[in-house]
Amino acid sequence: MRRLFMQSPIALAALWIVAYLAIILLPMAGVLLHPAPAARGFWTEFSVALGFIGLALMALQFVLSARVNRIEASYGIDILIQFHRYTSIVAFGLVVIHPIILFIARPDTLQLLNFPEAPWRARLAVMSVLAFLVMVVTTIWRKPLKIPYEPWRAAHSILAVLAVGLGFGHAIGVGFYLGLFWQIVLWSGFMAVALWLILYVRVVKPWIMTKRPYLVEEVIQQRGDVWTLALRPHGHEGFTFEPGQFAWLTLGVTPLNMREHPFSMSSNADRSDRIEFGIKALGDFTKRIKDVKPGTKAYLDGPYGVFTTERYWDTAGFVLIAGGVGITPMYSMLLTASERQDDRPFLLIYSAPSWDDFTYREDLEALKDNLDLTIVYVPRKADDDWEGETGYVDKDLLERHIPIHRGSRQYFICAADVMMEATERGLFELEVPVTHVHMEHFNLA
Repeated sequence: MRRLFMQSPIALAALWIVAYLAIILLPMAGVLLHPAPAARGFWTEFSVALGFIGLALMALQFVLSARVNRIEASYGIDILIQFHRYTSIVAFGLVVIHPIILFIARPDTLQLLNFPEAPWRARLAVMSVLAFLVMVVTTIWRKPLKIPYEPWRAAHSILAVLAVGLGFGHAIGVGFYLGLFWQIVLWSGFMAVALWLILYVRVVKPWIMTKRPYLVEEVIQQRGDVWTLALRPHGHEGFTFEPGQFAWLTLGVTPLNMREHPFSMSSNADRSDRIEFGIKALGDFTKRIKDVKPGTKAYLDGPYGVFTTERYWDTAGFVLIAGGVGITPMYSMLLTASERQDDRPFLLIYSAPSWDDFTYREDLEALKDNLDLTIVYVPRKADDDWEGETGYVDKDLLERHIPIHRGSRQYFICAADVMMEATERGLFELEVPVTHVHMEHFNLA
């Protein structure tokens, strides 16, 4: 019975949620076991409770961002990153509300904002909140502020450590609920795990990756300003993956530099001797892919993701909906299915700006020889002699092409946010079961 429970994806996902809630509430349990100091009212104690929960949430962000395979496999990186973003905002809100309530309940505490004369525990609190504030602002508005990905990522890690470390120092300095030895041990263990996770992600894992390098074999130009980066393992066997998954790529530098970027694999998932990525020239890093020379060293951290047909072996078929470079994981799914001689039907609805922007167009047509594949091209702008679909993927277009029995297929969507939202809404209105719809975003940061 226990073995069946541990093998159930739903059971494992529920178990992680229970563990998450238990860890958040564990520090509060320690607080409740210690009698409150005298002459402190309800609102003061309530603000303290919010502060402890906020600090626990902050520490747990390191777990969410540590790419723990067992956790990631239960939800997928998309869901974890979205959860990480939202819970970070909630944690920040709790951390800010904590002193606001305290200032209202006890106006005399406002003097703690006098930074030069405030005790060190108050200074730590102010610096922790400021570090947290800068981290939240630069994350939410990274693109409008035009902060490059790599410097932002390094700064994000440093600010996170400062926010949590300074917050912990503040809690120790206040001392009301961390005055006993076992309470300090409990919270120190909590912080030690968080610190270890960030050291593991930033130092230990990159060091392990240096022992398993790859070499660039070739860079191939595709339609739609996409380039195929082909890698071969150097001195090891590489890895296989599930079609639709992705890996973090470090190119031309050591993984210890933290200059890594996530990309979906576009090659046959069963081949470990050659791993390919479809990369669209959009930003500073991706625009340089075309100039990468064969023989350049690369490193991979992966595979990751649950956006894969592999997990639905019992479904009757698949509907793949791609926009632009979102075709990359779909092409891996189709190529792998073709090599395996999968006889189930595949429907690909593919949107791009124009006919010349459909990446892998000739290769997709060739797959029809070995695969029950129907392709619906949807150029947003088409020539006058074009007789197919045009414009955008919406409910009406979907209704014309997806199976009448909506629940007999699994639906995979990878596109820009606007297209994904419109497609998801259209599928919902067509009564496609929510559990049959799977989505992958372009940008994880």
